[in-house]
Amino acid sequence: MSENPHPADEPSMDSAGSEELEPLGRREFELLVQDLVRETAPRVFAVVHELGDCEDGVVAAWGLAFEDRAEVVLPEGISRLSARTPESALRFFNGANGSRARLIWPLDLS
Repeated sequence: MSENPHPADEPSMDSAGSEELEPLGRREFELLVQDLVRETAPRVFAVVHELGDCEDGVVAAWGLAFEDRAEVVLPEGISRLSARTPESALRFFNGANGSRARLIWPLDLS
């Protein structure tokens, strides 16, 4: 008499994939996708040139901060750059026309 290689109280390889999940409805799927987008969305930031002592300011660039890098584009769309962090991108903007560059993190653009 041979021993059963898969005792009844342990799942076998044959039955491991036999339980199928119910397909999600449109609403449940939409909620999961919305959560995915919220959890993985990059943060938006602006590089602002400040002129003088509170005299004037202009948005020099817009950026997206990802976990591992920052992507920055000029508003005119003629140039873009990648940097390790949003803060490290500032070096490309400081000193232009006697201005000081700084990051602004908009709270909500909606």
